[in-house]
Amino acid sequence: MRNSEETGAGGGGVQSVDRALSILEVLARTGEAGVTEIAGELGVHKSTAFRLVATLESHRLVEQTGDRGRYRLGVGVLRLAGATTARLDLVQEARPICRQLAADTGETVNVAVLADGSALYLDQVAGSSALQPHNWVGQHIPLHATSNGKVLLSGLDEAELEQALGALTTYTAQTITRLPELRDELARVREQGYAVAIDELEVGLTAVAAPVRNAHGDVVASMSVSGPSFRLDAERLDDVIALLAEAAGEVSHRLGWGHR
Repeated sequence: MRNSEETGAGGGGVQSVDRALSILEVLARTGEAGVTEIAGELGVHKSTAFRLVATLESHRLVEQTGDRGRYRLGVGVLRLAGATTARLDLVQEARPICRQLAADTGETVNVAVLADGSALYLDQVAGSSALQPHNWVGQHIPLHATSNGKVLLSGLDEAELEQALGALTTYTAQTITRLPELRDELARVREQGYAVAIDELEVGLTAVAAPVRNAHGDVVASMSVSGPSFRLDAERLDDVIALLAEAAGEVSHRLGWGHR
């Protein structure tokens, strides 16, 4: 039974807040949705759902995707979650470049940062070939089993590396689970300027990542392109890596790297 505050004069406001939060939860779960889908999830009329979405959009908590009429979580969610100014700047500077990279490759592009001994995904743009991609934004993934993670680890010194690494959990037969082997892999990443992970987190998934640097040259984030291993074969990876390196370099440039 609802209490007097909810059923009284303020009840409509409480209900609107509840529904608005439910919309954020729907988008966090589904990645993106249209107003009709949102209305169905909430059990409300489409006009009510549209009004709530418009309010959330005005606060940048949701935003329209490339497909007009469909929505995803916006960067305002990161701000409310306590994201630093630097992370918000990173997302805003990287977004148009990620969109172009996704368009050029047709695959999913992600931006991740180091957080709590894992890689935290800050942004994602799906390419034309990515059918209903998993929404990684806001999720933590292992460092040793992903291309983003390897890039982020490659920017750490020895003490930071030991602090960031926990158990090297096995996810597939291709996962690197021995520290000496991981150190060799990180040395390769530093030398070649990118990381590759083929079937290491899950079988059938291939990803490549490149570092995003700040004005001091520090690795502050990683940018990746990922897709099914059958599409990202060895021959195609070379082309994707070239596009990725150029895109990550452009974001780094926008953050001040290479400026004199």
